[in-house]
Amino acid sequence: MKIAVIGCTHAGTAAIVNAANLYPEAEITVYERNDNISFLSCGIALYVGGVVKDAEGLFYSSPEKLAELGVTTKMRHDVIAVDTDNKILRAQNLETNEEVEDTFDKLIITTGSWPILPKIEGWQLDNIVLSKNFNHSNTIIEKAKQAERIVVVGAGYIGIELVEAFEMNGKQVTLIDSTERVLSKYLDPEFTAQTEETLKSHGIELALGQTVTRFEGEAGKVTKVVTTKGEYEADLVILCIGFRPNTELFKGQLKMMDNGAIIVDAYMRTSQPDVYAAGDSCAIVYNPTGQHAYIPLATNAVRMGTLVARNLVEQKIAYMGTQGTSGIKIYEENIATTGLTETAALDMGMNVKSVTIKEHDRPEFMPTYEDVTLKVVYDAKTRRIIGAQLISKADLTQSVNTISVCIQNQMTVDQLGFVDFFFQPHYNKPWNFLNTAGLQAQ
Repeated sequence: MKIAVIGCTHAGTAAIVNAANLYPEAEITVYERNDNISFLSCGIALYVGGVVKDAEGLFYSSPEKLAELGVTTKMRHDVIAVDTDNKILRAQNLETNEEVEDTFDKLIITTGSWPILPKIEGWQLDNIVLSKNFNHSNTIIEKAKQAERIVVVGAGYIGIELVEAFEMNGKQVTLIDSTERVLSKYLDPEFTAQTEETLKSHGIELALGQTVTRFEGEAGKVTKVVTTKGEYEADLVILCIGFRPNTELFKGQLKMMDNGAIIVDAYMRTSQPDVYAAGDSCAIVYNPTGQHAYIPLATNAVRMGTLVARNLVEQKIAYMGTQGTSGIKIYEENIATTGLTETAALDMGMNVKSVTIKEHDRPEFMPTYEDVTLKVVYDAKTRRIIGAQLISKADLTQSVNTISVCIQNQMTVDQLGFVDFFFQPHYNKPWNFLNTAGLQAQ
């Protein structure tokens, strides 16, 4: 069996390692356009901020490790054409420009995603950079050494983590986003308001509800970011506007969403026989709605990559879907979210209710305790839980993983009130705050 894999980050590495172990007789060839594999891009801000000192720790595999499994890795090879009907691909060696042709019995598409780069006037000026891969992170670190005024465009997870890292390194930081709130895809207004206050209290300038219209510069280098509402001086600009699937190769060959995300079934099969996809290049069932959705997360990618290998020869394990569960630490605040926000659910026309509690994480007789705010969103008719958000200075983020399981198993908010949780004063109250939310909803 000849297995061809295109792309080798989270999903690709998981698929390759598992396939090599499951099918030791298979001939596995990996095509990767970059000069490295398996980079943990979620660690970029920690690397930029100096928390992670050794970048080697951000890689969990290498061509040498894959070779030990019998895998052939063709680095700096860009796949330029794929014929899924006849099972043929062509790739270009980016070092020599030589083109090679290969055949496959099974194809695994793990091409990932790429940052959205709008063609804004002046976007080609020097010191305007993206934040996605290892080379980007090194560029950011080098350019930040000489930069005093840094503008980050995009208030998602990556943008938020970067502005925190830059501010902690003594930089003057501005965060721009076209939406009115930071992290608006992940959190409802009461949570983003608290997050924004935290950022502003550390001197970060928030320029929200405004769109970048052009970049201005001198001597070929950016000096100013102009938006619909203002102008911001900048020595360095980081673009973190969002991501789109890297799937141009397969347009017209595979069933996709409007944004180009490849649609796969529960066994990671695409619409073409013997062609599988995983990770940021594809969409999977989103359990809060039951519909396919594009949710590019490393956790989804490694699960999907592992399932590709398990289901490559026969359908063994179905994907249970995703809740899009994620978390972030912003200064002292620990934040986690799963499923739909109330805002998103209402925008989709869903009939939902929510319950919000503000509790202490431990009994008041303990010498110390912290505030915790938890919001649970549920269907008004069935009372099925569809989302939750949490914020606290105490690290209670694992509780959101618990609610993720509740959503996956279609539990109701009423059942949450009586789930069996342990009590120990060092950790919680007799009624766990998850129980409290369920009881309050009743």
